[in-house]
Amino acid sequence: MSPGRTPSQHNSTLAISPFITNRYSRSVAPPPQQQQQQQQQLTQRQTHSRTQNNEKDGDLLPNSSVNHSRIDNFQAIVSSPLGLKTRDPPAPPSLATPYHQFKGNNDSTRVKNGSMFGYAVPSTVRKVSIQENDYRNTTTRSNNNNNIDDVMDHSESKDGDRLTTTLTTTTTAATAADIDVSDLSSVERLRLWRHDALMQHMYDTAEFVGNKIYTITKDPNDAFWLAQVYYYKGSYKRTIDLLSLDNLDTTSIMCRYLITLCLFNLQKYDDALDIIGETNPFASSNSADMAADEDYDENHEFQSDGGIKIESSLCFLRGKIYSAQNNFTRAKECYKEAVLIDVKNFEAFQQLTNKNLLTPKEEWELLDCLDFSSLDDNKQVIKQLYTIACSNYINKDRIETSKRILCEEYTLESNVDVIKCEVELCFSNCKYNECLDYCERYLAKDELNPKILPTYIACLQELGATNKLFLVSHKLAERIPKDAITWYSVATYYMSLKKIGEARKFYSKSLIMDPSFAAAWLGFVHTFAAEGEQDQALAAYSTAARFFPGNHLPNMFLGMQYMSLNNYALAEEYFTLAYDICSQDPLLLNEMGVLYFKKDEYEKSKKFLNKAMEQVTGLNPTARTTISIQLNLAHTYRKLGDYERAIKCFKYVLEDSEKDGDIYLTLGFLYLKIKQLEKAISYLHKALALKPKNTAAQELLLHALELNVVLAIDDDHPLVVSSKIQNEIDRTEMSPHGVPTMEQAANIKKRPSIPFLDSGRTISKRSRRNDVLKNKSRTNSNHFEEDEAMDLE
Repeated sequence: MSPGRTPSQHNSTLAISPFITNRYSRSVAPPPQQQQQQQQQLTQRQTHSRTQNNEKDGDLLPNSSVNHSRIDNFQAIVSSPLGLKTRDPPAPPSLATPYHQFKGNNDSTRVKNGSMFGYAVPSTVRKVSIQENDYRNTTTRSNNNNNIDDVMDHSESKDGDRLTTTLTTTTTAATAADIDVSDLSSVERLRLWRHDALMQHMYDTAEFVGNKIYTITKDPNDAFWLAQVYYYKGSYKRTIDLLSLDNLDTTSIMCRYLITLCLFNLQKYDDALDIIGETNPFASSNSADMAADEDYDENHEFQSDGGIKIESSLCFLRGKIYSAQNNFTRAKECYKEAVLIDVKNFEAFQQLTNKNLLTPKEEWELLDCLDFSSLDDNKQVIKQLYTIACSNYINKDRIETSKRILCEEYTLESNVDVIKCEVELCFSNCKYNECLDYCERYLAKDELNPKILPTYIACLQELGATNKLFLVSHKLAERIPKDAITWYSVATYYMSLKKIGEARKFYSKSLIMDPSFAAAWLGFVHTFAAEGEQDQALAAYSTAARFFPGNHLPNMFLGMQYMSLNNYALAEEYFTLAYDICSQDPLLLNEMGVLYFKKDEYEKSKKFLNKAMEQVTGLNPTARTTISIQLNLAHTYRKLGDYERAIKCFKYVLEDSEKDGDIYLTLGFLYLKIKQLEKAISYLHKALALKPKNTAAQELLLHALELNVVLAIDDDHPLVVSSKIQNEIDRTEMSPHGVPTMEQAANIKKRPSIPFLDSGRTISKRSRRNDVLKNKSRTNSNHFEEDEAMDLE
């Protein structure tokens, strides 16, 4: 990175951290051989100087108590985050804190507008290799110039070479030879104290020390880190006032970012946009700046320090401001720009996926556009982690492949993101018991994890586990009462108990804490729909659809509400909007099939219901979604006259669900349609056994029995076979003249009436025989006439 270029465009906030300094471009750094020679010379000078000092002080023992105390102190310093790895060779002033200072030809210091300060903590963790006299001189100069970094980085040794500033590269090999606290000035020691207190979250101590440092030095670096302390304490107004005191916001990108962050936390969104800008100011100038930079490397674009680029952070903050203003279109573009600028900005990617700002298709398109090459060795693992974070409505095979790679090659099977992916897949496939098992196993070691809890609570509601939901809600209320997930859990518990008023109150409380909580929004709206408050439900669903443009559920529920009002035109319109967002959701496809069924468009209904069945092939067959789709498809086939397929669908439902009297009733009706009377009567009897007061089943059963009496049946039916055998017996028992005797006539009269049916006629055998007897009696004696009349009655 050249000193003259605006550093915030291509560098990260890591560059201004007090933990890493002396970062510069490869063109400035000496070759490796020269670096090694300089390091050897430095070591020799340090050893020679230390030997002379020890002889002068009479301390020739390297293991003395003084050395031991120094080693312990140095080890404590470099064991903290301050002792991070960095380059050793000398370099001109590079990105450190908000100002970027550089030397002109006249050796005068000036500040470049829009750049950063010098080093944050120039010598806190560095061993400066200078002679004792030079050290006194540099200390005096640093106190006069109030910029210790600039003095140390530009001081020269007696032989004319620039002095080397070194940092320890590891925390395990730190000794007194690496860092010597005695070489640090009083101000530098105060800075080390300030940062150590900041890292240990002792903010009052950090403020106390930082205030004294800034009063002494008046260095803008110290003002910036004092402002950081104010921000950590939540004193946002004091942070703004401090950074605005010397117009640091106009000369430093990092100070501008911090002020904007404070204004965002104070909910002053318009003022924040005025500071940060409504668009990315570097978007159009990046290509020109990089082309003009001789040190630009195409293979390592933007990778000066390996951290998150400040430009990406600015875009992300701009997106958060637009989200707070409910301008979700602009927010989505800012988040996309942030993650495209730097793929390491996971928060921007998470906002796009978790907050439903992108449709499933758009999520996968964005993933394919991301450049993971800047991650070097971590390229594959981060790409797979981003893959499993995308929507599982589509590209399920890619998700399974990424999950397998993460588990087998990187042993991340117990990581929360892999578990979350598995949990969401099980939940979307209606495998609630398996989903519950995954959730409980992970929550056993991290019971407050916000990535698992929402799905776990929804799973408990689906399974009707109100006791577990009660315990979870109480535990969350005790431990994290100020979190939105707590009151979402409480509201879900009351919703499962059908206590709509209490559920609505706690859903509302959850939304006050987190207005972007999609699950709480939908639960809140469901409370209006459950009580039949159509107008309030429509208004709330419309608001949710605007808040979550990438979520198809609000539009789907809007369509369901209009369908219940018999407004099929608006229902179809909202279903179409939901279909454009997500065309693979079986719930949506099922509702569209029901809509066209009610509109008597049975071919369209069959099309969408069959597509829904394709989506649930991998689902649990006993799930309510699968059963509902099968039933609707069966009724559609019934309306189309395809009774065989309708019967097949109904039987499929009976195999995988509980016994339902209505299904038995419908099957009895369908068997009546295809004239299978025995099966019809059997299913109608089962329907009445489950619902004895079902009048429809009673009427159909009576009709089936009547048809069974008068309807012709085939020759192989048992009743027909029995009728034929009986006819043969009757013929053999008749008199030679075909007239029965008195005894035979008496037996005929006493014989019980059994409604045997004849295959070629539509009257019973008994009626036919009585007709024959009546005709015979008319041709015989008069005394037989009375008995025949009695038999016919």
